Amino acid sequence: MSRLVVVSNRVTRASGGATRAGGLAVGLLGALREAKGLWFGWSGEIAEDPSDQPQLATSGGIAYATVDLSPQDYAEYYNGFSNAALWPLFHYRLDLTDFHRAYYRGYRRVNARFARILRDLLRPDDLIWVHDYHLIPLAEELRRLGVRNRMGFFLHTPFPSHQVMVALPNHREIVVAMSAYDVVGFQTATDLRTFTHYIMFETRGTFTDKGLIRAFGHTFYAGKFPIGIDVGNIESMAGSAPNPTEVERLKGSLWDRHLIIGVDRLDYSKGLVQRFKAFDLFLAENKEMRGKVVLMQIAPRSREDVTQYSEIRQALEAEAGRINGAYAEFDWAPIRYLNRGFSRSMLTSFFRHARVGLVTPLRDGMNMVAKEYIAAQNPEDPGVLILSRFAGAAEQLPSALIVNPYDEEQVAATLGRALEMPRKERQARWKAAMDVVRRSDIDAWRGSFLRVLRRAPFST
Repeated sequence: MSRLVVVSNRVTRASGGATRAGGLAVGLLGALREAKGLWFGWSGEIAEDPSDQPQLATSGGIAYATVDLSPQDYAEYYNGFSNAALWPLFHYRLDLTDFHRAYYRGYRRVNARFARILRDLLRPDDLIWVHDYHLIPLAEELRRLGVRNRMGFFLHTPFPSHQVMVALPNHREIVVAMSAYDVVGFQTATDLRTFTHYIMFETRGTFTDKGLIRAFGHTFYAGKFPIGIDVGNIESMAGSAPNPTEVERLKGSLWDRHLIIGVDRLDYSKGLVQRFKAFDLFLAENKEMRGKVVLMQIAPRSREDVTQYSEIRQALEAEAGRINGAYAEFDWAPIRYLNRGFSRSMLTSFFRHARVGLVTPLRDGMNMVAKEYIAAQNPEDPGVLILSRFAGAAEQLPSALIVNPYDEEQVAATLGRALEMPRKERQARWKAAMDVVRRSDIDAWRGSFLRVLRRAPFST
């Protein structure tokens, strides 16, 4: 079997003989162990004069190769083009997109450097799987160096509409770079459609009914591969109460009040300000629910050196303070706003005890929290998932209560509906969602993508 080489912006390096699995790692570690694979990417460290000799480590049958970034590369490649240009653009926030030619040059420079370093680590039959918007040009740079291995790319974020994409000055170069892969994967049918619309309107590309695209002199496959979760692991943690003391603390602090939970990285794409305002409206219009419900919003800080992220934090703190000031009693505060992360086992316990999971991003590639909330529920007395129509998960989970996060009145009304929903309906909606979550778990996602990639190269 060919060795699997995974490339991502960040790599969780071996530590103490084990790797901490989370996020992307959950979906890849099993395949990497099975194939005695290699995981390559940025170490997360910044060095004044970074070496092009990768830092090598091995753990659990997986090899890790990481490289540091220079301060300039970090500023231009990571904070610049990746997170100040592509991230807001891909999330439809043109008002926050910061275009600078220097950022793009840094982005290409780092991708070219990664390609040079990775080339020397490759074997002729390696299967290369590249992840996310930071590394779109990597295949193109590897091809220039003579690498002919099968290469796949998976975009974890949304792909924007044609008219949004063309606002990027380098939009054509980005899509040309994507065409250098053998397989390009998206989260949803919507993202695949917006990508093919770009090819249709901006190029003379041709399409086949087998998902093949011929554009820019390349033939490649484009498809949807919705990412899933490790269902069994989430179920096990939620059902076994691995942190009984903390769970009892949570239950005791609620005093039989209904818990509404939100868990999001602190980011403007998550719609947190709109969520707080919708909850404020719910309390204003449902006086009988005051003192009977608590919104616990967990929002770990991220990218604090980017201005927009410090601004969203300040806005949320102001909203939480305003709402608590307006409605709190001496023994009850409506919002618990927590600016820190919790272990996966703790979160699953929180999910299981929450009557409502509030997942209302303004735009999201998939949103794993929605699926984790479903998997953590007690089948006999499940909670209700309220889900933004702009989360990729909404395509798979129509039995959730689907809302428009920009419509605060609708979200407020849906909160009332969720809290009053009878058990029989909650069970039916949960079962329909859980069937999908099981069927499209993390193994199904990984297996479907790699099966297609192993059939490359393609011809029209």
